[in-house]
Amino acid sequence: MAECHVNTLKPGDPFRDWLVEEVMEHRVRDKNCCVKVFKNGSSSHTVCRYHFEGENFSVMAKFFAEPTGRLKNYNACKAMKNEFKKLELAASLINVARPLAINKEFNCALVTEHIPGKPLSWYFKSEKNLYEKLTGMSHMLRKLHDNTRSSYNKENEFKNYHGVLDHLTLDHSTRETFNRLLGECWYSDLLDRKHGCMIHRDVHPSNYIFYKGQPYALDFESSWFHANPVRDLGILSAELKNYFEQNKGGGGKAEPYIGHFLWEYSGGDEKNFMEITKVLPFYMSLGLLRSARLHHEVYQGYLVREAMACLKAIR
Repeated sequence: MAECHVNTLKPGDPFRDWLVEEVMEHRVRDKNCCVKVFKNGSSSHTVCRYHFEGENFSVMAKFFAEPTGRLKNYNACKAMKNEFKKLELAASLINVARPLAINKEFNCALVTEHIPGKPLSWYFKSEKNLYEKLTGMSHMLRKLHDNTRSSYNKENEFKNYHGVLDHLTLDHSTRETFNRLLGECWYSDLLDRKHGCMIHRDVHPSNYIFYKGQPYALDFESSWFHANPVRDLGILSAELKNYFEQNKGGGGKAEPYIGHFLWEYSGGDEKNFMEITKVLPFYMSLGLLRSARLHHEVYQGYLVREAMACLKAIR
């Protein structure tokens, strides 16, 4: 993630002293060390890395009372506590940036581990060991999904899809076509299932870091319970397609990677693989529309058309 140095905190700074004396009390040897602050420039809230000079480690802090995205009016303290609980649950199952502390007095700060390493987006770009990294991703997501089985809320899946459409300025005819296709999906048995689970939901390549060969998941603020596990698979598949379309000469070049990722997630079970691929176009369509919100004019039009084509391909 892009970051820049914005400050250096010295003893006497309240936030620095809280980190040193309480949060990292047993790890910081020099209680008088300075703490360098590096701001992340691409988050929905103010997010900073705090590096303890001479200690060779950092922590991350997200400030829920400092939103930078579209959503401004919400309960920051509640959101802070919710993500802390979600991270605690996820950390009991998979590798995540473990939650360390929360403090409403510091603009509702959530402090987590800092995971060094390369993000999944780096492997998208280089394609170095990308098959191997996608295998690790598939196994991690499968473990999260299988171990958080719950009831299933199909209605929420469609409500969210319409919400994404609402954030796009679509002409009347295009929106009506999406509405019709979504109606057909609703009345079919496509998304019917007995069980839901916890999903990460924001499966963006910047939210996964590989450290010592293992994937670590970041940012569980938008994670869901009672969800369809294929959503995570579809969003990542859409991210692959979108990246390759923009940077590698065509989205079709991502298909071998997508197929590998899904096959590994299915555990090599052909029936499971076929069930996943039957539902996948719905969530790939959603993932492409999520990306479309970040683009304008020509490329946004391409993503919208591809999203519609995914829905039309469902039978």
